[in-house]
Amino acid sequence: MKKIRLNDDENYCLSIVIPVYNGGENFHFCLDSIKEFAPSSVEVIIVADGDTDGSRNLATEFDYQLLVNNISQGPATARNMGAKIAKSDLICFFDADVTINQNTIPLIVDFFAQNQDISAIIGSYDDAPFADNFLSQYKNLFHHYNHQKGKENASTFWGACGIMRKKIFLEIGGFNENYRFPSVEDIELGYRLIKAGYEIRLCKDIQVKHLKKWTVISLLKAEIFYRAIPWTVLILKYQQIVNDLNLNWLNRFSIILVYFSILFILLSFWQKIFIPLILLNIIILLIVNKNLYQFFWQKKGLLFALKVIPWHFLYFFYGGLGFVIGFFKFKILSPNKVDY
Repeated sequence: MKKIRLNDDENYCLSIVIPVYNGGENFHFCLDSIKEFAPSSVEVIIVADGDTDGSRNLATEFDYQLLVNNISQGPATARNMGAKIAKSDLICFFDADVTINQNTIPLIVDFFAQNQDISAIIGSYDDAPFADNFLSQYKNLFHHYNHQKGKENASTFWGACGIMRKKIFLEIGGFNENYRFPSVEDIELGYRLIKAGYEIRLCKDIQVKHLKKWTVISLLKAEIFYRAIPWTVLILKYQQIVNDLNLNWLNRFSIILVYFSILFILLSFWQKIFIPLILLNIIILLIVNKNLYQFFWQKKGLLFALKVIPWHFLYFFYGGLGFVIGFFKFKILSPNKVDY
């Protein structure tokens, strides 16, 4: 591990920690935004986690503090490394594929100055994703929508834009380093934080732009294997299912409707009487999710909203599939061995 230190006499209002593997051009945009919008009173720590594309050199060019793992150990370990040397009482975690704006840092600092009893906050993606292909626009806007509709008293943490008091972060042990890939390590940290009696607040006006370009393969791989399955294990382990964000009653009800629709489609090959039930299920799905589709219509137009619908139904399908796999994984193996 290589470490480049700043002057130990510096006093900072906020310490930013960014883990990066192979950040590419998006990482450059990320650092550009921090250089433009983060004042000199903010400490910036980059943790290059086994990068092979020169991300560590880019961090040096921007003259930020740099920690280097020559072999990748995962974002959880990288964030912990950065947090341990942070000089501020507030640690702000950003992903290497987000950019901040002129309001991000001031809103974070102001919030904690006015809310001494809050231990951590999370922000939101903005409503203008960077990548212009359909899947990227859909997925990142969907994430924005969920955060904007979420409860302000949050039930989880978020590594892409999450801020926590350093004392509390160290007290609960930081991120679980058994997670070797970007997964639900931030959610797991949030569950432990809530279990310890601390509060997390969702601040919807603290926003960052997501630069990631999603493809069919990258989206399904991340959603099923790095989110749905390990998140199910966390829910079962911590018995933590709340009516919020991706776990709200609307999503759970929609998953049931999608699987009943599939059942009715299969049965319709045997008896045509099931065809009206298929149509009824689809109509109910459209009605209960109409606010989301209206959101996409307003943001991107009618054609885009229509293209969202089958992908949203697919989202419910693989969400349910991930739950079933995660459930059996949890029941068959020791819970302590299936988090990761």
